[in-house]
Amino acid sequence: MSEEDFTESTDRPSKTKRKEAMHELRDLGAELVELSAGQLKRIELPEDIRQAVRECQKITAHGARRRQIQYLGKLMRNADDAPIRAGLALLRGESAAETARLHRLERFRARLLEDESFLSDIAARWPQADLQYLRQLRRNALKEQEGGKPPKNFRAIFQALQELDHEEEKPRVESWGVESRGLQELDHEEGKTDVDE
Repeated sequence: MSEEDFTESTDRPSKTKRKEAMHELRDLGAELVELSAGQLKRIELPEDIRQAVRECQKITAHGARRRQIQYLGKLMRNADDAPIRAGLALLRGESAAETARLHRLERFRARLLEDESFLSDIAARWPQADLQYLRQLRRNALKEQEGGKPPKNFRAIFQALQELDHEEEKPRVESWGVESRGLQELDHEEGKTDVDE
Protein backbone atom coordinates (compact mmCIF):
# COMPACT_ATOMS: atom_id res chain seq x y z
CA MET A 1 0.00 0.00 0.00
CA SER A 2 1.23 3.39 -0.81
CA GLU A 3 0.93 6.60 1.18
CA GLU A 4 -1.50 8.00 -1.39
CA ASP A 5 -4.15 5.46 -0.36
CA PHE A 6 -4.46 7.06 3.10
CA THR A 7 -4.37 10.73 2.19
CA GLU A 8 -7.64 12.57 1.83
CA SER A 9 -8.65 13.87 -1.51
CA THR A 10 -8.80 17.67 -1.50
CA ASP A 11 -10.95 17.99 -4.61
CA ARG A 12 -14.26 17.38 -2.80
CA PRO A 13 -15.59 18.17 0.68
CA SER A 14 -15.85 15.49 3.32
CA LYS A 15 -19.16 13.82 4.12
CA THR A 16 -19.33 15.78 7.38
CA LYS A 17 -18.92 19.10 5.56
CA ARG A 18 -21.62 18.15 3.05
CA LYS A 19 -24.01 17.21 5.86
CA GLU A 20 -23.30 20.49 7.65
CA ALA A 21 -24.05 22.40 4.44
CA MET A 22 -27.31 20.47 3.98
CA HIS A 23 -28.36 21.19 7.57
CA GLU A 24 -27.52 24.84 7.06
CA LEU A 25 -29.75 24.98 3.98
CA ARG A 26 -32.53 23.19 5.86
CA ASP A 27 -32.28 25.76 8.67
CA LEU A 28 -32.35 28.54 6.09
CA GLY A 29 -35.54 27.01 4.68
CA ALA A 30 -37.05 26.82 8.18
CA GLU A 31 -36.28 30.51 8.62
CA LEU A 32 -38.10 31.27 5.37
CA VAL A 33 -41.15 29.36 6.61
CA GLU A 34 -41.36 31.63 9.67
CA LEU A 35 -41.65 34.79 7.53
CA SER A 36 -44.92 36.56 6.83
CA ALA A 37 -46.28 36.75 3.28
CA GLY A 38 -45.13 40.38 2.94
CA GLN A 39 -41.62 39.59 4.09
CA LEU A 40 -41.44 36.58 1.80
CA LYS A 41 -42.29 38.78 -1.22
CA ARG A 42 -39.25 40.94 -0.50
CA ILE A 43 -36.87 38.00 -0.92
CA GLU A 44 -35.78 36.84 -4.35
CA LEU A 45 -36.72 33.14 -4.47
CA PRO A 46 -37.06 30.58 -7.26
CA GLU A 47 -40.73 29.71 -7.80
CA ASP A 48 -40.42 26.06 -6.67
CA ILE A 49 -38.90 27.15 -3.35
CA ARG A 50 -41.51 29.88 -2.87
CA GLN A 51 -44.26 27.30 -3.47
CA ALA A 52 -42.68 24.83 -1.04
CA VAL A 53 -42.46 27.57 1.61
CA ARG A 54 -46.15 28.44 1.12
CA GLU A 55 -47.10 24.76 1.43
CA CYS A 56 -45.05 24.37 4.59
CA GLN A 57 -46.69 27.44 6.14
CA LYS A 58 -50.08 25.76 5.72
CA ILE A 59 -49.02 22.55 7.48
CA THR A 60 -49.76 22.34 11.20
CA ALA A 61 -48.84 18.72 12.01
CA HIS A 62 -45.32 18.57 13.48
CA GLY A 63 -44.09 15.52 11.54
CA ALA A 64 -45.47 16.69 8.22
CA ARG A 65 -44.02 20.15 8.76
CA ARG A 66 -40.59 18.65 9.54
CA ARG A 67 -40.71 16.56 6.34
CA GLN A 68 -41.71 19.61 4.29
CA ILE A 69 -38.79 21.58 5.75
CA GLN A 70 -36.47 18.69 4.81
CA TYR A 71 -37.89 18.82 1.28
CA LEU A 72 -37.37 22.59 1.21
CA GLY A 73 -33.73 22.06 2.20
CA LYS A 74 -33.36 19.56 -0.65
CA LEU A 75 -34.76 22.10 -3.14
CA MET A 76 -32.39 24.75 -1.84
CA ARG A 77 -29.36 22.60 -2.66
CA ASN A 78 -30.01 23.30 -6.35
CA ALA A 79 -30.59 27.04 -5.90
CA ASP A 80 -28.21 29.93 -5.34
CA ASP A 81 -28.55 30.68 -1.64
CA ALA A 82 -26.62 33.99 -1.65
CA PRO A 83 -29.63 36.19 -2.62
CA ILE A 84 -31.79 34.35 -0.07
CA ARG A 85 -29.24 34.93 2.69
CA ALA A 86 -28.89 38.58 1.67
CA GLY A 87 -32.67 39.04 1.70
CA LEU A 88 -32.97 37.46 5.14
CA ALA A 89 -30.13 39.60 6.46
CA LEU A 90 -31.88 42.67 5.10
CA LEU A 91 -35.11 41.67 6.83
CA ARG A 92 -33.28 41.08 10.09
CA GLY A 93 -31.63 44.47 9.74
CA GLU A 94 -28.17 42.92 9.72
CA SER A 95 -27.13 44.61 6.52
CA ALA A 96 -24.89 47.62 7.06
CA ALA A 97 -26.64 49.43 4.23
CA GLU A 98 -30.07 48.79 5.77
CA THR A 99 -28.86 49.93 9.19
CA ALA A 100 -27.43 53.14 7.70
CA ARG A 101 -30.69 53.76 5.83
CA LEU A 102 -32.72 53.35 9.02
CA HIS A 103 -30.41 55.72 10.89
CA ARG A 104 -30.76 58.27 8.10
CA LEU A 105 -34.56 58.04 8.32
CA GLU A 106 -34.40 58.47 12.10
CA ARG A 107 -32.35 61.65 11.62
CA PHE A 108 -34.92 62.90 9.10
CA ARG A 109 -37.67 62.29 11.64
CA ALA A 110 -35.72 64.13 14.36
CA ARG A 111 -35.09 67.10 12.04
CA LEU A 112 -38.76 67.22 11.08
CA LEU A 113 -39.81 67.29 14.74
CA GLU A 114 -37.30 70.06 15.49
CA ASP A 115 -38.24 72.26 12.56
CA GLU A 116 -41.31 72.18 10.31
CA SER A 117 -39.36 73.86 7.49
CA PHE A 118 -37.56 70.52 7.02
CA LEU A 119 -40.67 69.49 5.06
CA SER A 120 -39.24 71.41 2.08
CA ASP A 121 -36.15 69.16 2.18
CA ILE A 122 -38.41 66.10 2.31
CA ALA A 123 -40.39 67.45 -0.67
CA ALA A 124 -37.14 67.95 -2.60
CA ARG A 125 -35.99 64.41 -1.88
CA TRP A 126 -39.41 62.74 -2.34
CA PRO A 127 -41.66 64.84 -4.61
CA GLN A 128 -44.52 62.35 -4.17
CA ALA A 129 -44.59 62.96 -0.37
CA ASP A 130 -47.90 64.00 1.18
CA LEU A 131 -46.64 67.06 3.06
CA GLN A 132 -49.99 67.83 4.65
CA TYR A 133 -50.11 64.33 6.16
CA LEU A 134 -46.52 64.62 7.43
CA ARG A 135 -47.29 68.06 8.90
CA GLN A 136 -50.30 66.61 10.71
CA LEU A 137 -48.25 63.68 12.03
CA ARG A 138 -45.59 66.11 13.24
CA ARG A 139 -48.13 68.26 15.06
CA ASN A 140 -49.73 65.19 16.70
CA ALA A 141 -46.34 63.72 17.66
CA LEU A 142 -45.37 66.96 19.42
CA LYS A 143 -48.69 66.93 21.31
CA GLU A 144 -48.04 63.33 22.33
CA GLN A 145 -44.60 64.25 23.67
CA GLU A 146 -46.01 67.17 25.65
CA GLY A 147 -48.82 65.05 27.09
CA GLY A 148 -46.58 62.06 27.86
CA LYS A 149 -48.74 59.82 25.68
CA PRO A 150 -47.53 56.75 23.76
CA PRO A 151 -45.56 57.76 20.61
CA LYS A 152 -48.08 56.56 18.00
CA ASN A 153 -47.59 59.48 15.58
CA PHE A 154 -43.84 59.54 16.28
CA ARG A 155 -43.71 55.99 14.88
CA ALA A 156 -46.11 56.87 12.06
CA ILE A 157 -43.69 59.58 10.84
CA PHE A 158 -40.91 57.00 10.62
CA GLN A 159 -43.17 54.54 8.79
CA ALA A 160 -44.23 57.25 6.31
CA LEU A 161 -40.59 58.15 5.63
CA GLN A 162 -39.74 54.48 5.24
CA GLU A 163 -42.52 54.01 2.67
CA LEU A 164 -41.31 57.04 0.73
CA ASP A 165 -37.78 55.65 0.75
CA HIS A 166 -38.98 52.23 -0.46
CA GLU A 167 -41.00 53.87 -3.27
CA GLU A 168 -37.89 55.76 -4.34
CA GLU A 169 -35.80 52.56 -4.23
CA LYS A 170 -38.07 50.55 -6.56
CA PRO A 171 -37.77 52.77 -9.67
CA ARG A 172 -34.02 53.17 -9.19
CA VAL A 173 -33.52 49.45 -8.80
CA GLU A 174 -35.64 48.67 -11.86
CA SER A 175 -33.97 51.32 -13.99
CA TRP A 176 -30.48 50.10 -13.07
CA GLY A 177 -31.44 46.48 -13.68
CA VAL A 178 -30.46 45.57 -10.15
CA GLU A 179 -32.78 43.38 -8.14
CA SER A 180 -31.27 42.63 -4.77
CA ARG A 181 -29.20 45.69 -3.85
CA GLY A 182 -30.44 48.42 -1.58
CA LEU A 183 -30.65 52.17 -1.95
CA GLN A 184 -27.53 52.72 0.14
CA GLU A 185 -25.36 50.67 -2.20
CA LEU A 186 -26.67 52.61 -5.19
CA ASP A 187 -26.06 55.94 -3.44
CA HIS A 188 -22.53 54.78 -2.58
CA GLU A 189 -21.82 53.94 -6.23
CA GLU A 190 -22.98 57.40 -7.29
CA GLY A 191 -20.52 58.95 -4.85
CA LYS A 192 -23.11 59.96 -2.26
CA THR A 193 -22.66 59.10 1.39
CA ASP A 194 -24.89 59.21 4.40
CA VAL A 195 -23.13 62.42 5.49
CA ASP A 196 -23.86 64.23 2.21
CA GLU A 197 -27.57 64.25 2.86
